[in-house]
Amino acid sequence: MSTFLTARSVRTTPEGILWEPSERWVRGRTGDITVVDSRHPVLVWEPGRPVPLYAFPREEIRADLLRPAKNPPIGTHSGSQIFYDLEIGDELLENAAWTFPADELADLVAFEWFQRSGRGLAHWYEEEEEIFIHPRDPHKRVDALPSSRHVTVEINGTVVADTHRPVLLFETGLPVRYYVPREDVRLDLLVHTNHTSGCPYKGTAEYWSRQGEADAPPNLAWSYLHPLPAVAAIERRIAFYNEAVDITVDGEVLERPVTPFSATLLARPTT
Repeated sequence: MSTFLTARSVRTTPEGILWEPSERWVRGRTGDITVVDSRHPVLVWEPGRPVPLYAFPREEIRADLLRPAKNPPIGTHSGSQIFYDLEIGDELLENAAWTFPADELADLVAFEWFQRSGRGLAHWYEEEEEIFIHPRDPHKRVDALPSSRHVTVEINGTVVADTHRPVLLFETGLPVRYYVPREDVRLDLLVHTNHTSGCPYKGTAEYWSRQGEADAPPNLAWSYLHPLPAVAAIERRIAFYNEAVDITVDGEVLERPVTPFSATLLARPTT
């Protein structure tokens, strides 16, 4: 009889890599070719990286498509030494896969996700739902809760949003995001940009910058036109980076947090 593996079964290798088995059915595709079809994937958290990735038993991948890498980036991915190019027809995807330098994970192969790294497999699925950027972390929650709090958003002293009907999005490891109905946002003060981003928990976002405001970071507001079902309450609402604007909630001015997004927001392009 097998032992049921719970969240408490997360393990750590001597190299500091965290891992645990998953019971999700995971598939990875590029073009018309299914490269990964696994019912025994393993979630892996590399040291210093906040999001997980998947690794798979060799018998559940198209190992016949793997070739020893011509230019392996030795030492990346927690010190990995073995990398593979992926050959599909006439196309060679360099360094699309690798193995980890840990005995417990030696028989598993991990793959790059194109949407995250610009190379690797283009489409990934958990069960019948396509997922984006990286696997969902089973130890992370994302809750979208309608609220009646009074929320205002200012950019350099100018109020750009004022609402008593926000949706508060609570995401493990990030500050609360306040999603404001579009009718309560001064869209005349913002300009829509061509920037987009993907999130495995929420979907694909579109962005706005502050109109004519050189001191404000670009792409400081975003919205999900078609969010994933779990966060449907944020549909078409607009949120602002707490890291770059001044948000007041029920009369209390929130301190600007420092997050992984801060450096990108505060960076200025060089000319």
